[in-house]
Amino acid sequence: MQASQSEARPPRSLRELFFGFAAIGARSFGGVLPWAHRVMVEERRWLAPAEFAEVIALCQFLPGPNVGNAAVVLGRRWFGSAGAAVAFAGLVAPPLLWVLALVALYADWASHPAVRAAVTGVGVAGGGLFIGTALKLAAPIARRPAGVAIAVGCFAAVALGRVSLFVVLPIAIALAWLAARSGRL
Repeated sequence: MQASQSEARPPRSLRELFFGFAAIGARSFGGVLPWAHRVMVEERRWLAPAEFAEVIALCQFLPGPNVGNAAVVLGRRWFGSAGAAVAFAGLVAPPLLWVLALVALYADWASHPAVRAAVTGVGVAGGGLFIGTALKLAAPIARRPAGVAIAVGCFAAVALGRVSLFVVLPIAIALAWLAARSGRL
C-alpha cells in the first residue's frame, strides 16, 4: 500500500530521519533509488508517490548522487541544516561500513569463480530493481500523455539518438513547463 498525499507524514525526529535513511543505505546494494522509494513511500510513508518522483526529478539536475541529494533536500525541508546533515549521514554510514568490510574480503577472494558469479548475479538483480523503480516512478505521469511524450522523447534523444543531456534537458524542461502551464501535465 502506498501513501496518498493526505496520508504522507514526514519523520517526527532527527533519530527517525537518521534510521530511515540508514535503512535505505544499508539495503542499497546495486542502487539506492529502489530502496529509497520503498522506504520513504511504501514503508514509512514520509512522501506520496508523486512527491517522491518530484523530489527525485529535482535531484537529478543537481550534481552528485540523486538519493544523496534527496536526503539533503528532504532533511533540510523537515529539520533544517541539522536534518540535512543527519539524513545524509544516515544514508552513507551503513554503505561505508559495508564497503570497507567487503573490500577486505574481496581482496582475498576476487579470483574465486563462485565469488565472481555472485558479483555478476548481484549486478543483474540491481538492474532489475532499477527497472522496477523506473516503472513505479512513471506511474504518476502514465495517465498524462504530455508527460509520457516528454519522457519517451528524452529516452529516444539520449539513448537512441545519442544527443547530449546538456541539449536534451533544457528542451525537456521547457516542454514540461509549457505542458504544466497549459494544464496537460
